Amino acid sequence: MAASVDVDRLHHAYGTFPVVRGMSFSLAPGAIGCLLGPSGCGKTTVLRCLAGFEPITGGTIALAGRVVSREGFTLPPEKRGVGVVFQDYALFPHLNVASNVAFGLGSRPSSTSTKRVDAMLDLVGLRHAARAWPHELSGGQQQRVALARALAPQPKLMLLDEPFSNLDVDLRARLSVEVRGILKATNTTGILVTHDQHEAFALADEIGIMHQGALDQWDRAYELYHRPQTRFVADFVGQGVFLRGIATGSGAVTTELGELATQMLPGAPAGEAVDLLVRPDDIVHDDESPWKAEVSAKAFRGADFVYTLKLGSGTQVLSLVPSHHDHAIGERIGIRLAIDHVVAFPAH
Repeated sequence: MAASVDVDRLHHAYGTFPVVRGMSFSLAPGAIGCLLGPSGCGKTTVLRCLAGFEPITGGTIALAGRVVSREGFTLPPEKRGVGVVFQDYALFPHLNVASNVAFGLGSRPSSTSTKRVDAMLDLVGLRHAARAWPHELSGGQQQRVALARALAPQPKLMLLDEPFSNLDVDLRARLSVEVRGILKATNTTGILVTHDQHEAFALADEIGIMHQGALDQWDRAYELYHRPQTRFVADFVGQGVFLRGIATGSGAVTTELGELATQMLPGAPAGEAVDLLVRPDDIVHDDESPWKAEVSAKAFRGADFVYTLKLGSGTQVLSLVPSHHDHAIGERIGIRLAIDHVVAFPAH
């Protein structure tokens, strides 16, 4: 079976300024992908190229085995079988909810159109609001209407451009899960663009980390977090800091918090400086440990604290500690490393 989305060495430029540089990835039918990265990295441009809104300057884009974009050729958006949910939802204020959803169905017979609209509103849980106007809906409800409208024509691919950015944090988290369920229920292939990794983790099967127009890594969230392939991915995904260490020459790294074995630097000679990725859950509070650190800041999160700890060298690391361990700023506490996936890079 052909991939639902196949992007091969995609290039895009505005004039002489390159925005996307040699990007390649594929997505199986019914899978949900995400382009994740900081503002200005080119992820929305990739989405616009997929939708057919932008021509490409190199490479190809194929949907369901059919090339829809190459240098000098761009199949129009309306012929691609692609649905788009925009950041601002783009609902028509003069049309009620049912009419908004029906808009994408074009000239289908009215009875068929009505059945499809009803089915889509049932899917997103808004059948009761069919006659309501967009301004009468909450932000979350408007987002559901936009999704129902985009799904109504049964697109081969659904593109979501920062669809939750206008919503509060709790609603964003809940809708990420709901939208994933809706796309999976309809077996619709989807691609989300966001700078919020929590959204990406909640919604996507596979995630591509973009950096300066290129794709650093395309992988599952677990792999991105525990096995980042580049220093940028390691730094961007999750919380963490780099702890300076010295390679032993035998596959281990010595740090001021002890020695750890790693497969990340197999050829590093003894004495070479390396940077070890340390996440908050890699540092365990242990009163019996010989290694001590000073609490320089703390953030209460209900079930736990995130402590900022200053080591003897002055390096600051983060530690996730159960909230019943309430230590004061300036207090010295015992800590130890407990890293299952040791990630290290040559020192900057």
